[in-house]
Amino acid sequence: MPRSKEIPEDVKEKIIFYYKSGKGYKAVSKIMGLHRSTVRTIISKWKTHGTVMNRPRSGRPTKISPRTQRKIIQEVAKKPGITSKELQASLALAKVKVHDSTIRRKLGQIRKHKIVSKQKSLQKKKINACVLFENNLQDDSQVYEENPIKTEVAEVEVFI
Repeated sequence: MPRSKEIPEDVKEKIIFYYKSGKGYKAVSKIMGLHRSTVRTIISKWKTHGTVMNRPRSGRPTKISPRTQRKIIQEVAKKPGITSKELQASLALAKVKVHDSTIRRKLGQIRKHKIVSKQKSLQKKKINACVLFENNLQDDSQVYEENPIKTEVAEVEVFI
Protein backbone atom coordinates (compact mmCIF):
# COMPACT_ATOMS: atom_id res chain seq x y z
CA MET A 1 0.00 0.00 0.00
CA PRO A 2 1.18 3.55 -0.60
CA ARG A 3 2.53 5.47 2.35
CA SER A 4 -0.30 8.00 2.28
CA LYS A 5 -3.00 5.44 3.15
CA GLU A 6 -3.63 4.44 6.73
CA ILE A 7 -4.25 0.81 7.47
CA PRO A 8 -7.39 0.11 9.52
CA GLU A 9 -6.82 -0.93 13.12
CA ASP A 10 -8.54 -4.30 12.71
CA VAL A 11 -6.03 -5.20 9.98
CA LYS A 12 -3.18 -4.12 12.25
CA GLU A 13 -4.58 -6.31 15.04
CA LYS A 14 -4.70 -9.30 12.66
CA ILE A 15 -1.05 -8.67 11.75
CA ILE A 16 -0.12 -8.68 15.46
CA PHE A 17 -2.19 -11.85 16.00
CA TYR A 18 -0.34 -13.69 13.20
CA TYR A 19 3.01 -12.39 14.50
CA LYS A 20 2.25 -13.60 18.03
CA SER A 21 1.27 -17.02 16.69
CA GLY A 22 4.85 -17.43 15.44
CA LYS A 23 4.72 -16.37 11.80
CA GLY A 24 7.44 -14.15 10.35
CA TYR A 25 7.22 -10.86 8.46
CA LYS A 26 7.24 -12.60 5.08
CA ALA A 27 4.46 -15.06 5.97
CA VAL A 28 2.27 -12.37 7.53
CA SER A 29 2.74 -10.07 4.52
CA LYS A 30 1.68 -12.91 2.16
CA ILE A 31 -1.39 -13.74 4.26
CA MET A 32 -2.52 -10.12 4.59
CA GLY A 33 -1.51 -9.02 1.09
CA LEU A 34 0.63 -6.15 2.35
CA HIS A 35 4.24 -5.20 1.72
CA ARG A 36 6.86 -6.66 4.04
CA SER A 37 8.08 -3.23 5.19
CA THR A 38 4.50 -2.25 6.11
CA VAL A 39 4.14 -5.34 8.28
CA ARG A 40 7.55 -4.68 9.84
CA THR A 41 6.69 -1.05 10.74
CA ILE A 42 3.35 -2.08 12.28
CA ILE A 43 5.01 -4.76 14.39
CA SER A 44 7.87 -2.49 15.47
CA LYS A 45 5.40 0.23 16.51
CA TRP A 46 3.44 -2.37 18.45
CA LYS A 47 6.64 -3.46 20.22
CA THR A 48 7.62 0.11 21.19
CA HIS A 49 4.20 1.56 22.08
CA GLY A 50 2.30 -1.58 23.04
CA THR A 51 -0.70 -0.66 20.90
CA VAL A 52 -1.71 -0.59 17.23
CA MET A 53 -3.79 2.60 17.53
CA ASN A 54 -2.70 5.64 15.56
CA ARG A 55 -0.58 8.03 17.60
CA PRO A 56 -1.68 11.66 17.96
CA ARG A 57 -0.10 13.94 15.40
CA SER A 58 1.49 17.28 15.98
CA GLY A 59 -0.44 20.45 15.31
CA ARG A 60 -2.03 23.42 16.93
CA PRO A 61 -4.52 22.49 19.66
CA THR A 62 -8.12 23.55 19.07
CA LYS A 63 -9.46 26.62 20.84
CA ILE A 64 -12.96 25.18 21.07
CA SER A 65 -13.32 22.20 23.39
CA PRO A 66 -15.90 19.49 22.66
CA ARG A 67 -18.06 20.88 25.47
CA THR A 68 -17.99 24.38 23.96
CA GLN A 69 -18.74 22.91 20.55
CA ARG A 70 -21.84 21.17 21.95
CA LYS A 71 -22.94 24.47 23.50
CA ILE A 72 -22.61 26.23 20.14
CA ILE A 73 -24.64 23.52 18.40
CA GLN A 74 -27.37 23.75 21.06
CA GLU A 75 -27.62 27.53 20.68
CA VAL A 76 -27.76 27.30 16.88
CA ALA A 77 -30.47 24.62 17.13
CA LYS A 78 -32.50 26.80 19.52
CA LYS A 79 -32.14 29.98 17.48
CA PRO A 80 -31.22 29.27 13.83
CA GLY A 81 -30.86 32.95 12.90
CA ILE A 82 -28.20 33.68 15.52
CA THR A 83 -25.08 35.48 14.33
CA SER A 84 -21.51 34.54 15.15
CA LYS A 85 -21.10 37.76 17.20
CA GLU A 86 -24.10 36.78 19.36
CA LEU A 87 -22.61 33.30 19.81
CA GLN A 88 -19.31 34.92 20.78
CA ALA A 89 -21.07 37.06 23.40
CA SER A 90 -22.89 34.06 24.87
CA LEU A 91 -19.63 32.12 25.07
CA ALA A 92 -17.97 35.11 26.76
CA LEU A 93 -20.59 34.83 29.52
CA ALA A 94 -19.39 31.24 30.01
CA LYS A 95 -15.80 32.58 30.24
CA VAL A 96 -14.74 31.13 26.88
CA LYS A 97 -12.85 33.68 24.78
CA VAL A 98 -13.12 32.73 21.11
CA HIS A 99 -12.99 34.88 17.97
CA ASP A 100 -16.15 34.99 15.86
CA SER A 101 -14.31 33.72 12.77
CA THR A 102 -13.28 30.66 14.80
CA ILE A 103 -16.94 30.03 15.58
CA ARG A 104 -17.89 30.34 11.90
CA ARG A 105 -15.05 28.00 10.92
CA LYS A 106 -16.10 25.41 13.49
CA LEU A 107 -19.74 25.60 12.36
CA GLY A 108 -18.55 25.05 8.80
CA GLN A 109 -16.60 21.99 9.86
CA ILE A 110 -19.61 20.45 11.56
CA ARG A 111 -21.86 21.31 8.59
CA LYS A 112 -24.02 23.90 10.35
CA HIS A 113 -22.78 26.78 8.20
CA LYS A 114 -26.05 27.12 6.27
CA ILE A 115 -27.92 27.86 9.46
CA VAL A 116 -25.74 30.81 10.46
CA SER A 117 -26.15 32.89 7.35
CA LYS A 118 -28.02 35.82 8.89
CA GLN A 119 -26.53 39.18 8.05
CA LYS A 120 -26.57 42.22 10.25
CA SER A 121 -29.90 44.02 9.88
CA LEU A 122 -29.90 47.51 8.39
CA GLN A 123 -29.87 50.40 10.82
CA LYS A 124 -32.62 53.04 10.79
CA LYS A 125 -30.13 55.68 9.64
CA LYS A 126 -29.17 53.60 6.60
CA ILE A 127 -32.81 52.78 5.74
CA ASN A 128 -33.80 56.47 5.90
CA ALA A 129 -30.87 57.42 3.66
CA CYS A 130 -31.94 54.80 1.08
CA VAL A 131 -35.54 56.05 1.13
CA LEU A 132 -34.43 59.68 0.67
CA PHE A 133 -32.19 58.70 -2.23
CA GLU A 134 -35.04 56.83 -3.91
CA ASN A 135 -37.42 59.77 -3.45
CA ASN A 136 -34.87 62.18 -4.95
CA LEU A 137 -34.49 59.90 -7.98
CA GLN A 138 -38.25 59.82 -8.48
CA ASP A 139 -38.47 63.62 -8.20
CA ASP A 140 -35.71 64.04 -10.79
CA SER A 141 -37.41 61.66 -13.21
CA GLN A 142 -40.69 63.61 -12.92
CA VAL A 143 -38.87 66.88 -13.70
CA TYR A 144 -37.33 65.37 -16.82
CA GLU A 145 -40.68 63.99 -17.96
CA GLU A 146 -42.34 67.40 -17.63
CA ASN A 147 -39.53 69.32 -19.33
CA PRO A 148 -37.91 67.12 -21.92
CA ILE A 149 -34.57 68.27 -23.26
CA LYS A 150 -35.08 69.89 -26.65
CA THR A 151 -32.50 69.40 -29.30
CA GLU A 152 -32.24 71.24 -32.58
CA VAL A 153 -31.89 69.19 -35.68
CA ALA A 154 -29.70 70.86 -38.27
CA GLU A 155 -30.49 70.32 -41.87
CA VAL A 156 -27.68 68.88 -43.88
CA GLU A 157 -27.37 69.64 -47.55
CA VAL A 158 -25.88 66.98 -49.70
CA PHE A 159 -23.82 68.15 -52.71
CA ILE A 160 -23.88 65.91 -55.69
